[in-house]
Amino acid sequence: MKYHLITLGCQMNISDSERVRTIIEKEIGYVWTDSEQEANLLGILACSVRQKAIDKVYTRIQKWNKWKKQKNLITFISGCILPDDMKRFLKLFDIIFRMSDFEKLPELIRQYGVVSPASLVGDLSGITKNENIDGFWRVNPKYSSKFEAFVPIQNGCNKFCTFCAVPYTRGREVSRDSNEILEEVKRLVSEDYKSITLLGQNVNSYGLDKKGKEITFPELLKKIGEIGKESDKEFWVYFTSPHPRDMTAEVIEIISQYDCLAKQIHLPIQSGDNKVLIKMNRKHPVEKYRQIVEVIRRLIPEATLFTDIIVGFTGETDEQFENTRKIMDEFRYNMAYIAQYSQRPGAVSSRWIDDVPREVKKARFHQLSNDLRKYSAAHNRDMIGRNYKVLVTGKDRKEGFLSALTEGKIVSRFQSDNDELIGEFVTIKIISSTDLSVEGELVN
Repeated sequence: MKYHLITLGCQMNISDSERVRTIIEKEIGYVWTDSEQEANLLGILACSVRQKAIDKVYTRIQKWNKWKKQKNLITFISGCILPDDMKRFLKLFDIIFRMSDFEKLPELIRQYGVVSPASLVGDLSGITKNENIDGFWRVNPKYSSKFEAFVPIQNGCNKFCTFCAVPYTRGREVSRDSNEILEEVKRLVSEDYKSITLLGQNVNSYGLDKKGKEITFPELLKKIGEIGKESDKEFWVYFTSPHPRDMTAEVIEIISQYDCLAKQIHLPIQSGDNKVLIKMNRKHPVEKYRQIVEVIRRLIPEATLFTDIIVGFTGETDEQFENTRKIMDEFRYNMAYIAQYSQRPGAVSSRWIDDVPREVKKARFHQLSNDLRKYSAAHNRDMIGRNYKVLVTGKDRKEGFLSALTEGKIVSRFQSDNDELIGEFVTIKIISSTDLSVEGELVN
């Protein structure tokens, strides 16, 4: 029997899918296939954070349900899903489960046709509960890469930003046992993984739900830094996503002290206007954010800075958008993930009138994207002539070239047909640049 799993959304869903694959293969005995048409079991890890991702779910399940007329087929869905979307999917999928109910999946698949799909989901109203998420974390993941890995350290969020659906899809914050995290990191390092990303909806609030019983995020980073210090292996450790409200100078100080803690900070700002930030319930004024960036620039001047920004949030004026452009000019991000605001059912802002016209959102998106390109291009030009260690990630679209990432996650490429370099560190000298990437030549 064969299965195929489609993963939509963020890195957390990718990490979850690696554990789901272990359960399907080791506990049920299904074998992976790259072909949807060959599969007897088809699943999706969905994401309700963006409507586009939900639209992809409907497209897939309509196709799969047509195939049921020709062969026996079981379909399932899980992931980061709003209660309203869950209820709609009940009529379309054979099996629905939350990650905290993962242990039911093997039996549900074996007994499919006996158990009612409606009974598998439990309470679809209110906020997702995470009582059994610890058990899911203890599943050894089937990593999708031999050199890059995601390590979940926390699930859920307590911040309730008005535009965000995550507290309703993943529930309140729950921190994973630090001993399990450190063991997984040690195992990955021993197996020569080169890039390890700590995952959570709000990583720097790690441990706050278990005060007195668990270490803090800075302490966790320090322990991982010590693993790197004591190891003869070379690797980079990243984390995403932090919230500016919980980011401390201590985190930045610890990153500056350990070579294995990557000098790349992803710090979502969402807007450069304080009134918009208040409406978003972000609880970090621009001044607080600026203080964090100043500490980063002082303690880790070589660090790259990434962010998330929403344009066209409900009520955003031209002047408020210009304030966001000003912070783009001030902080000169290396990368910004810019989104045009869209309402998500369940989030607080879905009750408000989405009063910024689509054309205005699109224009602001393009303007801010152009600003990003200008500042990123300036940084990349400064890299020309310098040597950089990079992690080779695969073949580049340009024939005869390999793709790579610097420690700061600047997209790179260099001429080589040696596929054995994929998954390894090499040094390249930058010889040219574009707005969002650089090109180098291999240094012997």
